[in-house]
Amino acid sequence: MTPSEKKRIQECVQELSEILYRNTPSDKCETLEEIEKTVREHFLESIGPGMAFFFIKQKTQTNIGKERTIKSSIGKLRLRRRQLEKLGVEAKARISPLLQKCCLCLSANESFSQAEQDLFLLTGMKVGHSTLQRQVYKEKEHLDFPDSSIAINEVCLDGGKVRLRTQTLGKKSEWKDYQAVRLSGVYYGATFQRKEELAAWVNSQVLTNPLVCLGDGHSGVWNFFSRIANTQQRHEILDWFHLKENLFKVGGSLKRLRQGETFLWQGKVSQALALFQQECPRRARKFLAYIEKHRHRLVNYELLQTEYHISIGSGAVESAIKQIDRRLKISGAQWNPTSVTPMLRLRCAYLNGQITA
Repeated sequence: MTPSEKKRIQECVQELSEILYRNTPSDKCETLEEIEKTVREHFLESIGPGMAFFFIKQKTQTNIGKERTIKSSIGKLRLRRRQLEKLGVEAKARISPLLQKCCLCLSANESFSQAEQDLFLLTGMKVGHSTLQRQVYKEKEHLDFPDSSIAINEVCLDGGKVRLRTQTLGKKSEWKDYQAVRLSGVYYGATFQRKEELAAWVNSQVLTNPLVCLGDGHSGVWNFFSRIANTQQRHEILDWFHLKENLFKVGGSLKRLRQGETFLWQGKVSQALALFQQECPRRARKFLAYIEKHRHRLVNYELLQTEYHISIGSGAVESAIKQIDRRLKISGAQWNPTSVTPMLRLRCAYLNGQITA
């Protein structure tokens, strides 16, 4: 842009501002916040649509077809069918792609009613909560799990719970499980009552050999991992922090617990077992049974962390579960079973960066 063009822009802005100010009630300019809202309102109603239409007309070089109104982040645009086709907008869309991303981002983080209010505060555009909900359900098929651009060397799994509404009025709501995975610390995926779909996505990626499978002591975690790759390829590791938590539940001598922790940290399982085999309390017997169940998943954690730089805890995927729960467990929220999957898809797409600008 040349200096003369910049000067001309400033002159036009000055002239435009004078016209808009004369047509603005004085009570709308009392504070800076009111001025911000007033200027934005003028931009959305008078400036943005006209400017955008000029850009669109120059780009598409057409004015053919039925006119349709599209809500956008720069106001309501009245565009022709052929123009929308050339710009890649869906045939029946009523919201522009950028405004739609704003809708999805807010819907992924809070209730639809709150997202409606926040969207208006942030953009000045009014989109109803029911429209936001329809957008989520409409987009669920387009928010596919991403394909990794790198070979996957680590899979972490954890589960969460979602509160389901029952069909019988007055009947207590039910809590059901969903699963979430994290691939190589990069990609997230979650499904509700569709373990096969989640396993198929993981298996569709390029998996290294060995493939580290990391999880806590829940049987469902290892049942899921049995569907991933093959037995020779999987290197199953029990979450160290979950192991340590169960160790200290035994109680008793702190010195013995510390010694047992050292043995397990170094992969000396037999020595750790010997410390508690003479114990009769139920907690000690329970811990010994836990160790025997997962013995083939206990490794030299010290060596893995210091020399091979392999994760020994599934805290990252547990953090993802907490982030998903922030949306699913909004105070008082209950879900229809058919509504859970679209929200899981949306939340994972948000965590994967698929709906950011």
